[in-house]
Amino acid sequence: MRPENGSRIGLFVGSLLLAVLAGLLGTESTHADDKAKVTLQIVDWNSIVARIAAHKGKIVVLDAWSTSCPPCMKEFPNLVKMNAKYGGKQVVCMSLSCDYAGIKNKPPEFYRERVMKFLEKEQATFENLMASDEAEVVFDNLKIASIPAVFVYGKDGKLAKCFNNDNATTDEEGFSYADVSKFVEDLLKK
Repeated sequence: MRPENGSRIGLFVGSLLLAVLAGLLGTESTHADDKAKVTLQIVDWNSIVARIAAHKGKIVVLDAWSTSCPPCMKEFPNLVKMNAKYGGKQVVCMSLSCDYAGIKNKPPEFYRERVMKFLEKEQATFENLMASDEAEVVFDNLKIASIPAVFVYGKDGKLAKCFNNDNATTDEEGFSYADVSKFVEDLLKK
């Protein structure tokens, strides 16, 4: 074999190895991108309001919840289902974690891992926010006593309806995502 043929073969094998490695890295990158679709941003109240307003022209469903609220976690998969059914078209689904309790040695970042673990488990690939304001301040801003609560904003960007259990005296009187879905469907017809 002539030396130049050896060089060509070496270049070919080297190129082949690079192509295989690039393919492997590309596969890993795609897999990592799939996981990266679940995101969580820690934001203040003004940013929450701005995020909702940014979707004017679409119906926005904002679910206020916490990992310390079993009823919230029970209802949350319904937001994921709603996003799968309507999301991205005329409806924007968003979640707002109210996990931060205002404890000085436990800032919002303290709760990030726990919240992300839940969001990833639920495959919540829509916009997920965590309030940097303590839960009580967020509740006051939202004009609710507690969570779970789901806020539906019309295409005009204004609050169309708040679903919460503030006035419910029994479980039967509380809202469900069936109520939220019906309301969203009615708004879509307008």
